[in-house]
Amino acid sequence: MIKLDPSWKAVLEDQFALPHMVELKAFLKAEADAGKKIYPAAKDIFTALNACPFDQVKVVILGQDPYHGPGQAHGLCFSVQKGVAIPPSLMNIYKELATDVGVQNPSHGHLISWAKQGVLLLNNVLTVEDGKAGSHHGRGWELFTDRIVEVLNEKKKNLVFILWGSPAQKKAAKVDGSKHCLIKSVHPSPLSSYRGFFGSKPFSQTNAYLQKHNITPIDWKL
Repeated sequence: MIKLDPSWKAVLEDQFALPHMVELKAFLKAEADAGKKIYPAAKDIFTALNACPFDQVKVVILGQDPYHGPGQAHGLCFSVQKGVAIPPSLMNIYKELATDVGVQNPSHGHLISWAKQGVLLLNNVLTVEDGKAGSHHGRGWELFTDRIVEVLNEKKKNLVFILWGSPAQKKAAKVDGSKHCLIKSVHPSPLSSYRGFFGSKPFSQTNAYLQKHNITPIDWKL
């Protein structure tokens, strides 16, 4: 049984009967039955949606796929739970956070406080096999997360979409830029961050847009 916040269930329930989602469910079961380790744990796959109900979304940060190391992924993109070493991409996000809005050196990588303020921390793909980055691409998750972006675009206004990296930026085609704000840059990973992530000021841009539309800004402190 899928445990999904009622506000999301209302707009996504029909998705779970579609062929790609039925096939995805069968694939995940077969992988688990074969003894493969899948991240995050089944109970955490929809954490991004459950931590940030549909009616509370103000900002969408789109990641790629979950962290593929033990103990890292827990259903919020870029986030790790307290006590887990902060991954390199998140360290770079923190560097930009410091120069952009003055939030200095968070002691942990748990981004739940953002989610509780209306930041949907959504990965493009919601599961991954242990040690194999990108292993669940093309299995159906992209269509599901496309629908999440579409329904947010259709039913809400004045959202901020923060799109880091090319997989996230592909979703921009599903967003009406005249009714929402799109903030794009390269991915914060060490491989690309110096090509335009640093200095992109996504956090201050987000709050400026929210305030312009009389929406309470995000407190980015952690």
